[in-house]
Amino acid sequence: MKKPVFYLIIVLLLSVCPSTAMASEKNPMAMEKPATEIPKDIKNMIDRLNEIKDMDKSDLTSSEKRELRREVRDIKKTIKRSGTRGIFISTGAIIIILLVLLII
Repeated sequence: MKKPVFYLIIVLLLSVCPSTAMASEKNPMAMEKPATEIPKDIKNMIDRLNEIKDMDKSDLTSSEKRELRREVRDIKKTIKRSGTRGIFISTGAIIIILLVLLII
């Protein structure tokens, strides 16, 4: 089937029965996110960051301030690493997606 005819059929089908007409009349239920527990070590690190933020740093020496900055950087790196959740796509999936895009 040629592409313009295919696209014309798709447009006609979508215009005849739009998806909004098929939507239910009920109010959607509010989806609640499950409460995720923060691990104890991460909570301790966050508490330490808040302590450092609330400190009066005006009377500290430059070396003490430098140590605090290093500590804050290390804690933030650790927290960021522990919360890493990403989407991983395999090579095969990428190839299939590219092939589908090329066909259409």
